[in-house]
Amino acid sequence: MIPLEPRISRADMIRCALCSDAPCDSACPKLDPSGLLRSLWFRAEQAAAQRLPKENPCLTCGAPCERACVRAGEVPIRDLMNRLYYQVLPECETSVPQDESRLACDLCGIPLENPFLLSSSVVASTYDMCARAFEAGWAGACFKTICNLDIHEASPRFSAVLGDNGSIAGFKNIEQLSDHSTAENMAIFRKLKANYPHKFILASIMGQNEEEWTELARMCQEAGADAVELNFSCPNMAEGGLGSDIGQVPELVERFTAAAKRGCTIPVLAKLTPNVDRMSPAAEAARRGGADGLAAINTIKSVVGVNPHTYVSAPAVHGQSAFGGYSGNAVKPIALRFVAELAQNPNLKGLHLSAMGGVETWQDALEFILLGGGSIQVTTAIMQYGYRIIDDLKTGLNLYLAEKGFDSVRQAVGLGLDSLSSTTDSLERDTILYPQFVRDRCIGCGRCEISCADGGHQAIRLDRNRRPKLDGGKCVGCHLCVLICPQKAIVPSKKRVAAKAPTA
Repeated sequence: MIPLEPRISRADMIRCALCSDAPCDSACPKLDPSGLLRSLWFRAEQAAAQRLPKENPCLTCGAPCERACVRAGEVPIRDLMNRLYYQVLPECETSVPQDESRLACDLCGIPLENPFLLSSSVVASTYDMCARAFEAGWAGACFKTICNLDIHEASPRFSAVLGDNGSIAGFKNIEQLSDHSTAENMAIFRKLKANYPHKFILASIMGQNEEEWTELARMCQEAGADAVELNFSCPNMAEGGLGSDIGQVPELVERFTAAAKRGCTIPVLAKLTPNVDRMSPAAEAARRGGADGLAAINTIKSVVGVNPHTYVSAPAVHGQSAFGGYSGNAVKPIALRFVAELAQNPNLKGLHLSAMGGVETWQDALEFILLGGGSIQVTTAIMQYGYRIIDDLKTGLNLYLAEKGFDSVRQAVGLGLDSLSSTTDSLERDTILYPQFVRDRCIGCGRCEISCADGGHQAIRLDRNRRPKLDGGKCVGCHLCVLICPQKAIVPSKKRVAAKAPTA
């Protein structure tokens, strides 16, 4: 069974740069080190293990791959390959499927070869980019938003919040819409459809009035688009009354959705803004306007850092900055919340839900699927790692579906909704699930003691051998210690006990 926590984590290969045309491959005639490392990074370790040759070449190898690495000696490639052979491969219970038929699905009844689309952004802004993505295996693309505005971008226009390992956790952009003319964009659609007839083209549009919404929708259909996505959510518009300004006003969402529907007969999706308390009012308005589906979420208005010397936020443009759209893996919990809200709303039943917001790995995508996403859109991870991530997205999800016995990804859509409530009132409160210490993993760091003392209920202390001891009379089962342990040496126990009666 695919474990919740992989045997080999990103922390084990933290110095790997995930190179283009990686030197480690040239140094190794028997393995594909860079492809295997990339699969580990994107949590497809069981699929990686099953690509290994029968005999382990690393046992008698001098590890020239490690010396050839751009960070020579800093990435334990040979050790990671050995762990794939001896830790991961023996646990592989299900073979990677030879075909991808389980991934086939649809968007408003139009076939998709898999659920994965480029989302409307810089990653889907030219013919060449979309063509390369299609060749890589993406099922389609939501093209960068088409408009009749004169777009001039700022420079720089990106900034980021970095994780402890230096990789991007959250990403801010002040990017606007397509800077190609409408005619140029229509020519791109016609060429893409001619050369890739089985790929899905989702045309993102933004009008300034009802007439423009209608006309842009009509033009996109005539140019070969399979569906239209209405951008009611871009947070970066210089002019008021556009983008997320529309998405916050249900009456405007309904009016402009109806306007777009007048211009085309292909499916219309409303892309909604997360810069609201609840997304349902705008989603219900889109349905009243005739929307066939919804897309969520777009980026979240944000400020990323303030320079302590210049006092300017990032990205700084000639000493000035602005609120911008926040994306990346850091926004996934917020995106999942909005997607679940839409999927649980009975007034939206039957609408296709194209989900996005922080997808990097196949497991990220699966979480959106389990909460109602019928298709998955990706941008920020592509900007970091390239179109090549589609390999592990497809392989990882395909293996999971096979392991669970699903014949189609459609069977997984919404399976996580029944267990999820919008409030905590319905949760059981009469028992406690205590933490349990895994002694052979514990290194005696005392982090659990510190966190429980200063952020919990003072239920953990270290003994004279620096081993944690639990005071069951104080522990309330909050599991803060489980989360903070750097060794994963604290796990939930398998047995619940009756909760203590609250003191007066």
